Order: sequence, then structure tokens, then C-alpha cells
Amino acid sequence: MAKYRIEIDSLGEIEVPAGAYWGAQTQRAIHNFPITGLKQYQAFIWGMAAIKRAAAEVNSDLGLFKDVEMGDKSMPGHVIAEAIIEAADEVMDGELRDQFVVDPIQAGAGTSHNMNVNEVIANRANEILGFGLLDSPKPIHPNDHVNMAQSTNDTIPTAIRLGCLWRLNELLTALDTLSEALGQKAFEFDDIIKSGRTHLQDAVPVRLGQEFGAYARSIERNRQKIVESASGLIRLGIGGTATGTGLNAHPEYHHRMVKTLSRLTNLSLSESDNLFESMQSMADLVHFSGAMRTLAQDLTRIANDIRLLSSGPSTGLDEIRLPAVQPGSSIMPGKVNPVLAEMLNMAMFQVMGNDVTILMAGQAGQFELNVMMPIIAYNLFQSMDILINSVTAFTEKCVRGIEGNVEKAERWLAKNAILVTALNPVIGYLKGAEVAKEAMRTDRTVREVVIEKGYLTPGEADRLLDVRSLTDGGIQAK
Repeated sequence: MAKYRIEIDSLGEIEVPAGAYWGAQTQRAIHNFPITGLKQYQAFIWGMAAIKRAAAEVNSDLGLFKDVEMGDKSMPGHVIAEAIIEAADEVMDGELRDQFVVDPIQAGAGTSHNMNVNEVIANRANEILGFGLLDSPKPIHPNDHVNMAQSTNDTIPTAIRLGCLWRLNELLTALDTLSEALGQKAFEFDDIIKSGRTHLQDAVPVRLGQEFGAYARSIERNRQKIVESASGLIRLGIGGTATGTGLNAHPEYHHRMVKTLSRLTNLSLSESDNLFESMQSMADLVHFSGAMRTLAQDLTRIANDIRLLSSGPSTGLDEIRLPAVQPGSSIMPGKVNPVLAEMLNMAMFQVMGNDVTILMAGQAGQFELNVMMPIIAYNLFQSMDILINSVTAFTEKCVRGIEGNVEKAERWLAKNAILVTALNPVIGYLKGAEVAKEAMRTDRTVREVVIEKGYLTPGEADRLLDVRSLTDGGIQAK
């Protein structure tokens, strides 16, 4: 059996692996761009296939598929459209995944991606009609039929939007689960009074539950930012074709495509009010990435707190204990590290780095097109993938199993001279500073020093220094 077949494009002949569903233009991209060895995410492939499937239906309904003459036989146009629809449905379902082989760093705009999808769907559709990969000629052409009324320039930005919306609920669910788990810990830890810390130095008391409640609320607020930023993704510029004019597309194509894609994808999509803007500007995608970056920086902050709160245990804060999920050292027996929090840090650094790339690529468009769309697509989908997976792992393998260390929290709090802050309304700031310095110098409690100096009676000190009351705020001297 032959290892290769000969495919022809506008540049001439090229060898393509005999069993590959892709064709000449994809093969040239494989030769030209051996850059990263990476492939685009399924969300992108799904979005592209959805466009091809919708376009076949819309163009068929508009009567634009012509019969193809095959020697003494004729292949009806509606049959060609039906085969494309069936092939595209298979790709949307995740089949032929290994056939989408073009590197994300490639020819500008994403023509190689677009043609990879066109060629795979065309060859699979031909196969559905009874034509093998080695047969020539075949009735369905990747450009004339699968790419009808389309350009790379309007399909790629539309596919990116569709792919982000396709995975949006996964991301929101991961965030909801994390905020719920943190909220549960806030409830569990509400009675644990501990030393607050500002500037990494001792501060007035807080409850461990208050800290975790703040983490939960932070995730909820970031979730809302992502929802708000995603609202701009529903506007589709499909139908602008090459520059936004809609050349080679039926006048009804844009409207019908948005309506059809909404039905096929179960997404609430809307028509663009300016096809030129939808193709020139990547601002909606940059904004969505920015919301994920903002989430990433907050998750980094929370992961850092978790690592610090669990530090030690013998020589650190040790106010919480994390689940032991793996040995922490290849040389130090018994060592257990905060590996899930460390993982979350690394994941979020990647998301923040991806955002920088998306930002730079977003501003790099010129005139009617942004040619940096392939790397925008890859980084957006990678950020979503990383966020979904890392947040889920952190929630299930770390947060749910966190335990508060009451004994250690109380021990640190008892040595915290900044408790004297609650006495300011009674003894004043300067005497308070005097008491705090004396307590730290002599390693005694604020209560002991303030009574010794005669500033308060034991009863007054006990009332004013009630730590639970201090975490509720207000003026303690009332």
C-alpha cells in the first residue's frame, strides 16, 4: 500500500500521507511551521467545525450548492451539503481529532488552521459519499464547498468566540465549586481566633473563618467579572468574509449564520453591528483574557496565603493543616509540602503570561485584519483549560481537606502585642505603644503589662481584650 498520495493546490503538487484526511495546504503548513509541536485545543476545532456545518446548511438553504459533474454522473448540490454537514457533526463530536495537526504558531491570521479544517471535512465528506482518500477526482472541494462564503478572516475570530463560550460553563462551575468549598471552611473555622497580619507583621485579631470567607467572596467577584467580559463574545462577525464587506457571501448569510449557529451550539449569539470592527478588533477577546488574568492574580494571592498559613509545621505559622497527598522530599523523610497550592501558583503564572501574549497580539492588527489570531486562540483556550483543571484539583485535593489548628492559632495570638490596639480609646496611642514594646521586650502578654503599669484593672483588661469581641469590630471601650 502506498505511503503517500499526491495532492494539488495552487502552488502545485505535494506528497501527503496516504491515510491523512488533510490535504495539500495543511501539508505545506506542517513543513513550514515545525515550531512548538503543539496543536490547537478541541474548543477551537469544535468552533471551526460548527461554522463549517452551519455554512453548509445556510448555503444549501439559499440554493448556492451546485450539482457537480462526475464523468457521466452528477452529484446533486444538496447531497454535497448533507455530506459536509455529517462530516462536520463528527468533528464537533470530537472525531478525527488527530487530523488537526497545524502548529499554533504559523502563518498569520490562521489560514493554515482554516484549510486544515476545510480539507479534513472535505475528505471525510467525500468518504461518506463513497470516495476514498486515494481517489481522484472527488466531488467535494475544501475551498469551493466547505469554505463557501467564508474567509479565514471571519471564521477564525468567530471560532475563537464560539470556543470560549463553549467552555465558559465549565470554568464558571469550577469557580462556583471553589467558592462553595472556601465558604464551607469559613463556616467551619468561624470559632478559631488568630492573629491578623499586615505587612507580614502582627496585627489585630481575626477569625480564621473571616479569612476564608474573604477568599470565597473574592472568587465570587472574579466569577462575575468573567461573566461580564464573556458577554462581548456573543457578537459574531461571520459573513464579513475577507475584509468586512461580505464579498462572495449571500446578503442573508450573516443573519442566517448567527441564527443557525445559535441553534446548533445552544448558545445565545447575536449579530455584529459592524462586521469591519468585528474583524479588525480583538478587544473582546483581550477583555475576556484580562478577566481570567485578574482571577489568576487573586488565586495566586490565595495560594500564597494557604502556603504561609500552613508553613512549618514546627518552625512556621502552622495555623492550618493541608491534606498530605504525596511525599514532599526525595531526601528528607516525613516532609510534606503544600503541593496543590504550589501547582496553583504555577498554573496562574502561565495564565498571566498568556494574557501578556494575547494583549500584545491584540494590538498587533493592521487595517482590516489581525494576523495574530492563531496565538490568541491557543493562549485563550490554554488559559481556560489550565484554570478549569487547576482550580478543580486545588478545590478537591486541597481546600476540602484543610483543617484549622486551634492550638497553634491561640498560641500565636497570646503572644501578639498588637492586641493593645483595642486599648487606644482608653489609654491612648502613646501608652499603648509603650505597653506593646514592653510586652515584646519581656515576652509577656499585653494583659500582664497593662495591669502591672496600672493603666487598667484586671477586670477592665479582660473585658477590653476579649479576642472574639475584637474580631467583631467597634469601639471596645464602650
